[in-house]
Order: sequence, then structure tokens, then C-alpha cells
Amino acid sequence: MLYTGIIAALSSLDLGIKWLIEQEKPEEFPKPLPHAKGKILLYRNHNAGFPFGFLEQHAELVRMLPLAVISGLAGFLAAILPQKGKTVQKFGIAVILGGAVSNLYDRMIRHYVVDYFSIQCGKLKKVVFNLGDIFVFLGSGILFGAEIVKEIRRMLPEKTPVDSSRETM
Repeated sequence: MLYTGIIAALSSLDLGIKWLIEQEKPEEFPKPLPHAKGKILLYRNHNAGFPFGFLEQHAELVRMLPLAVISGLAGFLAAILPQKGKTVQKFGIAVILGGAVSNLYDRMIRHYVVDYFSIQCGKLKKVVFNLGDIFVFLGSGILFGAEIVKEIRRMLPEKTPVDSSRETM
């Protein structure tokens, strides 16, 4: 139930912001995000394809491929939910799904994804994205980091218990 709540909360947050952006007049964009000191600009971009408009001419593929991936990921989460532990893995997948579900909703209902902000730093200035994208990236980072930690722990030599019956000099 916790992980379903995480998915619902994150996707609702992103969809709510998208709704607010869509209520604004297109000619009002781009505009600076208040209190961000010009470091974040708000946009109202509609992306009918994958990132950077890739495959936007193939609308059915752009909708069905994410649906298949999200379905598989949700199935994997459902399979590991009853298992003890794996909290970080469950959380990472829930964060990914929170962002992915929001973008899938856009693709299925609007037929485009609403991208609405850009960080004004280096090459990121050219990229407009949404919180859903950030959640997918963050969840992937959580999973990747957890795997690195697991691998490092596996590679470390096991500690042997100290034999207190032996005297040392």
C-alpha cells in the first residue's frame, strides 16, 4: 500500500503541475519560475514523441512501448512486494513508476507529454522536461546506487569473528 501511495502521490503532483501549466496562455511562456532567481524557466511544451521529439511520427509506438515497459515494471514490483527487505529496490521502482505513469497518462489522454521547466545551466538550458522525467531519473539512480552498494559489499572480504580464547602478544 505504501508504494502504491508513492506512485499515486508523485504522478498526481506532476499531473497537477501539468494541468496548471496547460491553463496558462501559450504566449506567456517561457517565463522565470518565481523565487528561482532566473535559474529555472517555465515552458509550455507539447512533446508527441519520446525525448527530444524522437519518433513523434509513430504515435502508436510512442504510446504502446511505454505502456508495455510500465506494465512489466509494475508486475515486477507486485512480485517483490511480498518479499521481506528489498525496501530500497521497491522504493526506487515506485519512484520510477510515479513519473512514468504521469507521462503515460499524457501520452494516452492528451497524445503528447507536457514538459514545463528548464534549468538554466550549461547544456541543460536546451532541455525542457517535467517532474515525471525527474522521478524516472531519480528512481533509476536509486536502483543503480543500491546495486553498486550491493556489489561493493559482495566484493569485500567477510569479517571473521575474533577468537577471544587465544592470547595475543
